[in-house]
Amino acid sequence: VQLVESGGGMVQPGGSLRLSCAASGFTFSSYDMSWVRQAPGKGPEWVSAINTGGGSTYYADSVKGRFTISRDNAKNTLYLQMNSLKPEDTALYYCARDGGYTYDYWGQGTQVTVSS
Repeated sequence: VQLVESGGGMVQPGGSLRLSCAASGFTFSSYDMSWVRQAPGKGPEWVSAINTGGGSTYYADSVKGRFTISRDNAKNTLYLQMNSLKPEDTALYYCARDGGYTYDYWGQGTQVTVSS
């Protein structure tokens, strides 16, 4: 199993970024997926989740209305479109596979920095 995030970077407040997570080594379409972030000095924070078919999505209150999770099962890729970014969105963003009772596989993370 491998999850590889990309798309992070530095952006000004109010800007946008689109994160991608390329999945391999398992049947991607059979698993719910999530994005989790960790800011410096803080614990992990769940951001968003999507079911296997992409028809159900869930968001933390802190990102609702600004972030959109999606997936392309044909490309084995998970996405997170982030708009209206705020400095408090600065964190290392991970994609994670939902193993049922826990997130059983994580990517290496991609850094998002929101700063003027």
